[in-house]
Amino acid sequence: MKPQKQTDHVASRSSTATTDVTTSETTRKPWKKKTPVEVVLDQIDRLRDDVLKREEELKQAKRQLQKLEEAKKVLEST
Repeated sequence: MKPQKQTDHVASRSSTATTDVTTSETTRKPWKKKTPVEVVLDQIDRLRDDVLKREEELKQAKRQLQKLEEAKKVLEST
């Protein structure tokens, strides 16, 4: 004999939750089309920020490596 499949009865979602979200309007700034020059300048700014962040991460990694190498020297000398 084959076992009978059990069906789960899922309660239907109320549509009030979704209508509350869609009816509450938030004020947004109007979309301003950027010129190609503005787009490139924004890319430069983002890339400059990213480079600065990565340079800081590299400095921290170098400091950590230096500390670990000093610890390695101490361990090897004993």
